[in-house]
Amino acid sequence: MQSIHRQTAIGLAALLVSAIIILIVIPTWVSSPSNVRNIVLSPVFWPYILSGMTVLIGLGLVVTGFYSSENLTHEPNDIPGGYRRLALMGAIMVITMFALPRLGMVWTSMLVFIATAALIRSSHPKTALVCAVVVPLALYAFFAHVASVAIPQGDYVRLP
Repeated sequence: MQSIHRQTAIGLAALLVSAIIILIVIPTWVSSPSNVRNIVLSPVFWPYILSGMTVLIGLGLVVTGFYSSENLTHEPNDIPGGYRRLALMGAIMVITMFALPRLGMVWTSMLVFIATAALIRSSHPKTALVCAVVVPLALYAFFAHVASVAIPQGDYVRLP
């Protein structure tokens, strides 16, 4: 029996997870009021969109796995320090949990984006820095001013 390729295994896992989300999680735990006028503002719209994208990515990985010429023998890790980076990512997540109520979602997102880019040693640090500032501010502007959704603000600096 031939071993399954890594892409195929990841694709099948993505398909399984997205099927569970689409068939069980969203209908059971995401409530949507019937008076939502705009479909984009519906609480179930974006979970379904993301799950559908996961289905497409999973299918792409499965197809890619069938045509892969990947060597299935186990090789030692090429990049040392994986456990240290994993521990640092866990620390970033814990710090994020404590920083969110104090700094707010926008400022915490900026700092987490910068910390994660530094952790993975981004090959484009200037672009990562610009994205760390622009993406949270753009999302804040859309949700706070266009969609009229309250975004958690911090104790120190409040955005308009």
